[in-house]
Amino acid sequence: MKIRHRRVRAAAVTTAAAGLVAATLATAPSASASPAAPAAPAAPGDVATSLAHQLGTRSAGSYLKDGKLVVTVTDAQAAQAVRAAGAVPRTVARSGADLKKVEAALKRDATVPGTAWAVDPASNQVVLSVDSTVKGAGLKKVRAAASRQGAAVRTESVAGKFQTLTRGGEAIYTGGARCSLGFNVRRGGGYAFITAGHCTNIGSTWTDSSGRTLGRTAGSSFPGNDYGIVTYSSTPTDTQGTVSLYSGTRDITSAGNAAVNQTVYRSGSTTGLHSGRVTALNQTVNYQEGSVSGLIRTTVCAEPGDSGGSLFAGNTALGLTSGGSGNCSSGGTTFFQPITEPLSVYGASVY
Repeated sequence: MKIRHRRVRAAAVTTAAAGLVAATLATAPSASASPAAPAAPAAPGDVATSLAHQLGTRSAGSYLKDGKLVVTVTDAQAAQAVRAAGAVPRTVARSGADLKKVEAALKRDATVPGTAWAVDPASNQVVLSVDSTVKGAGLKKVRAAASRQGAAVRTESVAGKFQTLTRGGEAIYTGGARCSLGFNVRRGGGYAFITAGHCTNIGSTWTDSSGRTLGRTAGSSFPGNDYGIVTYSSTPTDTQGTVSLYSGTRDITSAGNAAVNQTVYRSGSTTGLHSGRVTALNQTVNYQEGSVSGLIRTTVCAEPGDSGGSLFAGNTALGLTSGGSGNCSSGGTTFFQPITEPLSVYGASVY
C-alpha cells in the first residue's frame, strides 16, 4: 500500500555523509518489540539449500524440528545423502515434482489478488492462503481450483489484506513514500543499500528526513521479485554494515538462506525489532500490484513503512520485508524477498 504524505515528521535519520545504518532510520520501537536478537548462526538454511540442489525433485522441502534439520525424501538414496549431510531424512508420498505441478495448477487457476501459496514440507501439502478481500466469483474460482487438487492442497483463511508495506513518512524516502533500508552493501568499488523493489519502483532519488540526497536507484525488480538497489552519492562512514536492534546494533557479516521453523528477526522503520518463525519458503503472493514468487513466509509482524527492512538471524542477512497482512498489535503474516538473489544479480556483498 503506497500512501503519500506532503508533511514529513522528523526521524532518527543520518545523512549519506554520516552514513546509514541498515534499518536504524526509524522512529522509536513499539512497546511490544522483541528483545535483542541472539547472535546464533543461520547455518541450517544453507545446509537445506545445498541438499535441495543436490536432491532436486526427490525432496519436497525441509524444516527444523527440535533443533534438527528434517529433509523430506522419496527414495532410499536420497535419504542416505541427507544423513551424510548431518540432517534427518523423512520419507513422504508427494515428491517435489508432484507439488510443483500443484503450484503450477494454482498459478493457472487461482491467481487472484489476495491469494498466496507455498509448500508446507511438514504436511507434504501446498498451503493456499486466502485473505479477506477474496470474495464472490473470485473466491468461488479459488475454491474450485483447490478442490481439483484434492488432499495435496490445504486452504486457510487469513485476516486482513495481503499488501506491500510502503507508506509516506519517515526513514528513507523517494517520491513522497517511506520505506526502510534493508542492508548496506559493497558493489564494485562503491557503497550501496538494498531495499524492496516496490519501493525503488516509486522514484529514483532517495533522501533522508532533512531532504538531503542519499543516493539514486541503480536497479529495481517488482513484481515477479521484490528488490532494488540504491547507490550512495558519497561513501558512508558506516562501513560496518550494521542493523539496528533498537537497543544496540548487530554487525551483519554474511548472507544466507532461511530454513522452515527457523527463528528470525526483522528490523523496520515503523515497528522496530520483532521476531518470529519461518513458516514457508518459495512462497507465491498475489498482491494488487502483481504476483511475486520465491518469498520467505514468516510469523513476524510488520506494518506500512517497514517495507525493505532487514530480516536476519545472528550475523546473517536473510531477506527484505516485502508485504503481508495484519499488524504488530494483533500479529500477522509477513513475506520477505530472500537477500541472496539481489546480491547475486547486482554483484554486491554485505559487509
